[in-house]
Amino acid sequence: MEKRVKNKFENGLYVTATPIGNLGDITLRAIDLLREADFIACEDKRVSGKLLSYYDIKTPMISYHDHNAQDVMPRLINELQDGKIIALISDAGTPLISDPGYRLVNECQKEGILVTSLPGASAILCALTNAGLPTNNFLFQGFLPPKTQARQKEIGKFSTVDASLIYYESPKRLLVCLKDILSVLGDREIAVCRELTKLYEEIRKDKISNLIELYENKPTPKGEIVIVVSPPNKNESQIDDLDAALKDALKTLSVKEAVAAVTFMTGKKRKEVYKRALEISKDEER
Repeated sequence: MEKRVKNKFENGLYVTATPIGNLGDITLRAIDLLREADFIACEDKRVSGKLLSYYDIKTPMISYHDHNAQDVMPRLINELQDGKIIALISDAGTPLISDPGYRLVNECQKEGILVTSLPGASAILCALTNAGLPTNNFLFQGFLPPKTQARQKEIGKFSTVDASLIYYESPKRLLVCLKDILSVLGDREIAVCRELTKLYEEIRKDKISNLIELYENKPTPKGEIVIVVSPPNKNESQIDDLDAALKDALKTLSVKEAVAAVTFMTGKKRKEVYKRALEISKDEER
């Protein structure tokens, strides 16, 4: 007989992970909570309704997303203060990761309301563990800006950080995004992870240039996409020359942003880095 741990939930807000694709990827504790909660705060009732229907969960849902947060949050706080149990879920995966919820959690903490998390599925970790790229250090940047200049600038902020870089991207922008990553980071190894845990899960790993060629000759892919980019090689990541690091950073960043990035990477004093950045910037303007 299957042994189950009986869950007793106190009143409070429960940040609850839900599947990113396969509906079986949810914890037993999360199912218990969703059944026992007084309300489920979700982004889209139609999306969450499919999960609840699959597990025959009848708990009432309250729509909570970026566009209505200001109006709905006071109601949720009032319900929690009245002793209710509320599960906060997103359309897929772990809430708050490129999803709404931060302000609600912050407000609950200010009001002394219990906030705890029920861990589970995460597209970031799923992609990272499937990519076959270094996992000891990784940096998640969420969705990159939609316009080329802003996107390249964002990519450039961490161009010399010794970590695998993770991005979310839409299928329609995949090709232009890969081209910007190539232009800023060089031809690194990369993994494009699509439709994770779903029927047509696909992971393509290659040099960026090879994947650009592939997607240029294929129809626009469908589904959710996570991009994992390998760290710079050892020669790239050695920051022995302050000038070289600053000149590289200033190609895509403002002086202020370049100083912050190089200070972080080198461990040098900000005053020293800032002074040299101004000198380099003036020299290049001449």
